[in-house]
Amino acid sequence: QEDSNWDRPRAFCAVRRPPIFTVGFDMPMKELKTLLLKDEVHQLLLTAPAGSGKTTLVQMLCQDEKIKGMFGNNILFVNVSKTPNVKVIVQNLFSYKGYQPKYQIQSEEDAICQLPQMLSHIGPNPILLILDDVWLGSEFLFEKFKFNIPNYKILVTSRTAFPRFKHTYNLKQLNDVDAMTLFCHSAFLQDEISYIPEEDIKKIVRGCGGFPLVLKMIGGSLCGQHAVVWHSRLLKWSDGHFFFNSDTDLLPHLQKSLEFPDDKIIIKECFLDLGSFYAEQRISAANLIDMWAELYELDEDGIHAIANLQELTIRNLANLEMTRKDASEVKSYYNEDFVTQHNILRELALHQSSQEPMGLRKRLIMNISGTNLPKWWMEQKQQPINARLISISTDESFLGSWCNIQAPKVEVLVLNFQTKNYTLPEFVEKANELKVLIVSNCGFFHAEIKNFQLLWSLPNLKRIRLEKISISSLCKTLVPLKSLRKISLFMCNIGIAFENCTIQGSYALPNLKEINIDYCIDLVELPVGLCDIVHLKKLCITNCHKLFILPKGIGMLVNLEVLRIRSCTDLSELPESIRSLHKLSILDISNCLSISKLPIYIGELCNLKVLNMKGCLRLCNPLPESTIDLKQLMIVVCDEERAKLWEPIKDVLTKLKIEVAKKDINLNWLLK
Repeated sequence: QEDSNWDRPRAFCAVRRPPIFTVGFDMPMKELKTLLLKDEVHQLLLTAPAGSGKTTLVQMLCQDEKIKGMFGNNILFVNVSKTPNVKVIVQNLFSYKGYQPKYQIQSEEDAICQLPQMLSHIGPNPILLILDDVWLGSEFLFEKFKFNIPNYKILVTSRTAFPRFKHTYNLKQLNDVDAMTLFCHSAFLQDEISYIPEEDIKKIVRGCGGFPLVLKMIGGSLCGQHAVVWHSRLLKWSDGHFFFNSDTDLLPHLQKSLEFPDDKIIIKECFLDLGSFYAEQRISAANLIDMWAELYELDEDGIHAIANLQELTIRNLANLEMTRKDASEVKSYYNEDFVTQHNILRELALHQSSQEPMGLRKRLIMNISGTNLPKWWMEQKQQPINARLISISTDESFLGSWCNIQAPKVEVLVLNFQTKNYTLPEFVEKANELKVLIVSNCGFFHAEIKNFQLLWSLPNLKRIRLEKISISSLCKTLVPLKSLRKISLFMCNIGIAFENCTIQGSYALPNLKEINIDYCIDLVELPVGLCDIVHLKKLCITNCHKLFILPKGIGMLVNLEVLRIRSCTDLSELPESIRSLHKLSILDISNCLSISKLPIYIGELCNLKVLNMKGCLRLCNPLPESTIDLKQLMIVVCDEERAKLWEPIKDVLTKLKIEVAKKDINLNWLLK
C-alpha cells in the first residue's frame, strides 16, 4: 500500500529533460509517437547505433503534451545499461511511486512477482515503462517486465535490433544539413564561421557520420581553435569516410576528440579518471575533487576541479550539472553538484586506459562479476601493480574473494559494489601511498563493511568517502587514522551508532580538517567527542532532516572556518557556545525550517563574513543586539521577509550586502 512517509529519494525512475539544443529529431519524434500510440502496439523497440541520440529522443517524447496527457505521472524511466539488476530496478520503481513492497524483496522472483501488483494500482492513467540502453545479452529483461495489464506499454532503447520485437523503430543518423547545424552549434561557429574554410567544415562533418554524440564531441574539441589547427586535425583524420557499423568501429573515431594541447593534457587525464565509476552513474563532484586534489595537486576547495569538469562539458565528454549558487557557495560548495557521462564515453575512457602494458598503466579499472576475477590477476598476483589509481567495481553476485595483489604506488582507490556485506581487499593494508579511499555502495540497501581496521597502518591516507554504508559496522572496529584530513558520509545509515561510538578526536583523528555528512536521514545528534577535533576547519551537515541538536561544546572547535548546517529541518537552535568560533567566516543555516532565532552572542563571531539564512521561515524574531558587532560581515543571504530584519543595522555594518535569494525548488537530491 502507499506510504507517504517512506523516507527515501523518489526520482530514481524520473525522465530527465532533453538537452536545451537539439536538431533533426522532429520527424523521428512524430513517427515514434504515432507508432507508440497505436492500440496494437504494446512493446516497441527504438534501436540505433551508439551515440545516435536514442535517449535524447525518448526524453523529448516524454515532454510531448499528448504523451504527458495520456500517461500522466505513470511514465517510468529505467536505465538498464550493461549489467541490469532486476531487484534494484523493481525496488526503485516502488520507491518512485511511493509504495512499499508487501514483503521484503529477497530475490529476482520476489521482485517480478510483486511489480505487477503495484503497476495495477497506480492508475487510472495508462502506464509507459521505458527500458533505456538494453545491451545484447540483457534482452531477457524485456520478457520479465511483460505483464497482462490494461493500457500498459513498454518502450525499449538498444543498440541492438532484437528480432523478438514485432514493432521496431530504427532511428537514422542526422542528414547533412542537421549534422552541420549541430556541429556548428557545438563548435560555437555561428558568429565566426567565416574564418574556417567551408570545405574543411564539410569534410569534418561528413566524417562524423551523422552521429549526434560524435558531432558534439568533435565540435567541442575544435571550439575556439585557429583555422590552422582545424586543417591540421583534418589531415590527421583524412583516412576516408568514417563508418559506425559497430561500437568497435565507433571507438577509434571518438578518440579524435581526446586530442588536447600540452597545456591541457590534465583535462584528458581527468576524462580518463571518470571511467572509475559505474556507467551512467551520477558521479559526485566531491568525489572528483578529492581524487584530483591528490593525483594532480589541485586546490582542495575544488575550484580547479570544477573548471576541468566545465572544460569536459564544453567538449561534450561529460555533463556537469550544478545547482544554483548563492554568494556563500560560488567558490566553495560543490556537494550537490554531479557529473554524468554517456556509457560510450566511459567505454572510450576504459579503452584508452588499457592500451599500455599492465605494469605501466597509470590507472587500473576493473569490473568483476561473481567469482570471475581478471585472468591477469590470477596469473600475475605476485607482480606489483604500479597504477596510481585503482578502481574495482563488483556486482551483486561477487563473493568477496580477493587475490592478494601488490599495489605499492596506488594513491586513489575507488571501490564500487552492490552487496549488503562487503570486505575491503587485504592488499589495502600495504598500500602505503594511498591518499584517497572512496567506498561506494550502489545497491539498494545499506551495506556492512568488514576489514576497516586495515586502514590504521596507512601513513598517507588523507581522504575517505563512504556512500550508503552502515556506520555501526565501522564503530565496532574504529581505529586511529592519524593522517586523515577529510571524511565524507553520504546517505549512510547512522542510527544510534554515534551514541555507542566513543570518538576521541584529539587521539584518533589528530589532523582531521573537514567533515561532510550528507543525506544521512537517520542522524539525530552528533557525538560529543567531535568537539575534541580541535584542528577541524570545515563542518558540513546537510539534508539530515532528523538532526535536532548540535553538541553544546561546539565552541571548542576554535579553528572552525566554515559551518554549514543546511536543510536540517528539525534543528531548532544553534548552541550559545558558537560565540567562541572566532575564526568562523561562513555560517550557513539555509533551509533549517525550525530555527526561530539567532544566538544571542552571535556578534562575537568577529571574523564572520558570510551568513546564509535562506529558507529559515520561522526566523521571525528581531535580530540579537550583538549583530551590530559583526564588523566583518559582508553578505547575508535570505528571503524578502528576513531581509527586513537586517534593514535597521545596514547603516552600522557598512560592508554588508543583503542578497535576497531567488525561490529555487531544487530536486536534484531526489536523483542521487
